[in-house]
Amino acid sequence: MGIVKISDLMHENLRVAGNALSRSINAQAEHWMRIGMLAELHPGLQHSDICQLLIRAEQAGGFDLTTVSALPRGKLPTVAAASTEVHA
Repeated sequence: MGIVKISDLMHENLRVAGNALSRSINAQAEHWMRIGMLAELHPGLQHSDICQLLIRAEQAGGFDLTTVSALPRGKLPTVAAASTEVHA
């Protein structure tokens, strides 16, 4: 684990968003980093698609850059379909 330096304004933004969404400041920062990373890796995806990617990654054992960067860039399977694939 490392230390990431951020501006006071970003820290305040994280605090407010984290409180509103019942997340710690660190959890909110990690959430935003995951969303941003996936948006850069898959620029054609909408926010709802990225959320489904995060759910699928969690169902598959956790968020892993290697796994999420290798996903096809086309239409993603639904979360329900991914759940069936994971448990099959």
